[in-house]
Amino acid sequence: MRLYAVTDRAWVGKQTLYEQVESALKGGVTCIQLREKELNDEDFLKEALDIAALCKQYNVPFIINDDVEIAIQSKADGIHVGQDDMPVELVRQKVGSDMIIGVSVSSLEEALEAVQNGADYLGVGAMFSTSTKLDVSVLSKETLREICTTVDVPVVAIGGIGKSNISQLSGTGVDGVALVSAIFSAENIEDECRLLRHLSEEMVNA
Repeated sequence: MRLYAVTDRAWVGKQTLYEQVESALKGGVTCIQLREKELNDEDFLKEALDIAALCKQYNVPFIINDDVEIAIQSKADGIHVGQDDMPVELVRQKVGSDMIIGVSVSSLEEALEAVQNGADYLGVGAMFSTSTKLDVSVLSKETLREICTTVDVPVVAIGGIGKSNISQLSGTGVDGVALVSAIFSAENIEDECRLLRHLSEEMVNA
């Protein structure tokens, strides 16, 4: 969970999404979440199977965003859901006991409810204003700290995080950071991930 990469097709160009993910893995990301809002089910599944195999090579957990059926069919390590997606307890019924379930939360109440219902880790945010989601409000570091000290599952901070502000999360008790544009919009994804991994380790251990 230290450096958690969330894919975004917006920056596909010079490299394919598969190549971008491999560059991120080479650079030291510790978790990959495949997020697809536009692909049809057939293309999404094919991509999920390819990237799942790639993540296995690097021994890094592979997580699908939102789509429980694709997560099951691709034998992903996990599924990540938001507050408006399928309820956690129903997700657990569908995926069984072995699959990791992550849940996006933005308050202590949501965090406690998600853990009570079976979440294995939490994505907490948005911590900073972000270009990938325009309709979110920014959380205080106090809220993040409160969630981290109250729940007994790993917590990943998300939302507008990059190399210029990772250090601001020091002392919150967070287990890592989830990044989208900071990774996938980089000119050299592998080098950028090396730097971001170093900064995230520093932040957690500060």
